[in-house]
Amino acid sequence: MARTAERFHEDPGLQPERTVLSWGRTMLALCTAAAIFLRWLPTHGPFVLALFGLAVCTAIGIYATQRARYRRGSIGISNQHVEPDAVAVVVTAIAVAALGVLGLITVLVL
Repeated sequence: MARTAERFHEDPGLQPERTVLSWGRTMLALCTAAAIFLRWLPTHGPFVLALFGLAVCTAIGIYATQRARYRRGSIGISNQHVEPDAVAVVVTAIAVAALGVLGLITVLVL
């Protein structure tokens, strides 16, 4: 019997679901930060749009890769070998660090 990716695992802890939820919380935090950056626009000028754009692009990237991430986790559990998504973690960490640096520049320099 063929299995689909969505019902490919029988993990009682629902690991793929927890992983997708944590990425969803990260995406929500980035959207919240983007909204806060827009509030800075009248005070700090158009440079804030770079912060907004980076936060929104990172959130969209997370959203766009959610289904593939869930499928990979489900298949990995079925095969009893799950590879970590190191690229997504590193890219998100770099984006958040860049947001921090750009935010400091915005507040302290501009």
